[in-house]
Amino acid sequence: MKKTLAIALVLIMALSVFGCAAKTAPAPDTYEIALVTDVGNIDDKSFNQGAWEGVVAYADANGKTYNYFRPSEDSTEARVETIKAAIDKGAKVVVCPGYLFEDAIFEVQTAYPDTMFLLLDGEPHTADYSTYETTKNTHCILYQEEQAGYFAGYAAVKDGYTKLGFLGGMAVPAVVRYGYGFVQGANDAAKEMGNAADVQIKYWYCDSFAPSDDIMTKMSGWYTEGTEVVFSCGGGIYLSAVAAAEAAGAKVIGVDVDQSAESELIITSAMKGLTNSVVLALTDLYKNNGAWPDTLAGVTSKLGAADDCVGLPTAEGSWRLKTYTVDEYNKLFEQVKSGAVTVSDNSDPETHPTVDVAVDYQN
Repeated sequence: MKKTLAIALVLIMALSVFGCAAKTAPAPDTYEIALVTDVGNIDDKSFNQGAWEGVVAYADANGKTYNYFRPSEDSTEARVETIKAAIDKGAKVVVCPGYLFEDAIFEVQTAYPDTMFLLLDGEPHTADYSTYETTKNTHCILYQEEQAGYFAGYAAVKDGYTKLGFLGGMAVPAVVRYGYGFVQGANDAAKEMGNAADVQIKYWYCDSFAPSDDIMTKMSGWYTEGTEVVFSCGGGIYLSAVAAAEAAGAKVIGVDVDQSAESELIITSAMKGLTNSVVLALTDLYKNNGAWPDTLAGVTSKLGAADDCVGLPTAEGSWRLKTYTVDEYNKLFEQVKSGAVTVSDNSDPETHPTVDVAVDYQN
């Protein structure tokens, strides 16, 4: 009897120990969906954050594991190594936000044919741009930035601003389309209001996506010369524009995501629907059992108003325009969405839009 009791106690203790071990063992350190950041982080209030929020939204709603990975430096080699690290951690889908990933994806997409890649704002090519190729395990999304820029320029002039500025990062196609759309929107609003002769736009690419004292000095000069609002278009350079605007009591327009929380001086933002587009793409991917369907495999989608993937933020806290109303904006949005109003998507930095307003293109 005592022997039987002793054996039972040993068994109970063993089960208890194994049960505790089962309860406390850490989950496998693997993630099905990975996002690799560009030069910023997931809280950059810009491209990385918008894409990351799409990953989180889809994964949380569908029970997928996910994580983000940040390259050690700003180089193709570092991005390739980070993508490989994500795959080593189990990533079946790798989301890469921005054109900086174009040559990195060109390299890894053939090396990892069973991994699905989602490239935002770019298409895979060699470093020298001599060869473009998008394999079946890669889907690319481009945006109609010209439409988002158009909405911002139109809104600024309709709200009474006549001295505008466009601060672009690098003169890459996406930034150029934003800027040219901004000019077209300001021009159309001015023509409707009959004050095209009064509207002036200063236009400059600062050749950077990072804030700097030089950019702030340039913007301070613009504000001193009478510029009322600057559309800051490119990563963290909005910080320089906001700093200059704070000193001058002027305004700023944000880009890519709703940046209104960054400063009370940001009156609106020309947004890409980064979060929505990532959710749409991942939804289509998983509906097709984790592989891109034929309509997306090796294909580049160009999303705009028709897909609800560009626009201005209309939430009460984000809408800081005084006279231009949300209803007026929604009407314009529907006209662009339907094609009744069209915006040129020219992205040649040397071929400027033909407009009636005065544009000072600066070097």
